[in-house]
Amino acid sequence: MDYQKVLNDLIENLINQDGSDLHIGVGRKPALRINGQLIFLLNNDIMKKEDVIGILEILIGKERVKKFIEEKGVDFSSNFNNGKVQLRGNAFFQKGLICIAIRLVPKAKSFENLNLPMILKDFTRKKQGFFLVVGPVGQGKSTTLSTMVNMINSETSAHIITIEDPIEFIYQPDKSIVDQREIGVDASDFLVALKAAFREDANVILIGEMRDSDTISAAVTAAETGHLVLSTLHTNNASQTIDRIIDSFPSDQQGQIRLQLASSLLGIFSQRLIPRVAGGRIPAYELLINNKAVANLIREKRTHEIDTVIETSSHEGMVDMNRCLIDLVQRGEISLESAYEYSINPKALEQMF
Repeated sequence: MDYQKVLNDLIENLINQDGSDLHIGVGRKPALRINGQLIFLLNNDIMKKEDVIGILEILIGKERVKKFIEEKGVDFSSNFNNGKVQLRGNAFFQKGLICIAIRLVPKAKSFENLNLPMILKDFTRKKQGFFLVVGPVGQGKSTTLSTMVNMINSETSAHIITIEDPIEFIYQPDKSIVDQREIGVDASDFLVALKAAFREDANVILIGEMRDSDTISAAVTAAETGHLVLSTLHTNNASQTIDRIIDSFPSDQQGQIRLQLASSLLGIFSQRLIPRVAGGRIPAYELLINNKAVANLIREKRTHEIDTVIETSSHEGMVDMNRCLIDLVQRGEISLESAYEYSINPKALEQMF
């Protein structure tokens, strides 16, 4: 079988239907995720083991497939249509059967195209500090960060280093130098690559994901020592993000990380992609900006009060998630049902209508 053609047809279908993900697995038909919903391709055949392996060999090569079978999992990036379309994926086993999840990496867009708040541009112009984009998997965190990196690249003569596993967006150097390092290819792990960035004359460091306290500690130190550090975490909102960072450290180190975070944090942007009434998805978001009040709450172990600061600080540019949801409902962008479904605090949302 021509597995290159099979893969091409599946990716073209994903693109044509404006989908985000392709799922392939032994013993089932392929499925696309479109506007957050999984849709099986009923006209396709059920995938056999040799089919899935054949497609995976196209994506990562025969040698890496052999290693994958030994290690039972692999992250990868690939391209389609002569590099015009970028893919990222993960192959894994379930019940002894091979599955592949492939995400279509969207092309770089502007803040306006993505319906992101213009205040995010302010953070791209900072010379140093720590900025996080958070939210569950598949909510556009990487896309938001790539838009910020592209703005820095187009406006500033800087040395930008990205540390990713795997590389997602491919950046074309404009006014900046953009060096992209892939874990497992260009560096052994995030911490090694991040420490090396201190010696590589970096101005901006993008960390694809902070996975442990050592990486977080190095990232915060970088933010304190003249670098703009951008990264992601799989957390629900700003206050939870701060707690997650602090709790990842042993108790005897938490006081120090609180002090460092209070002084180096620029902001936390939490986002969700919500089904649009007119089709497609639109972001709802929360934005925390680190001011004196927030820094004091972090230092004094009162992060549970941060939500109140966000709610009462819209005049400083902060955005409350429920307030954002209400605005989207009133503009006719999303349904009231979606607002309640995606709200972190539905009871508070009900009181605001």
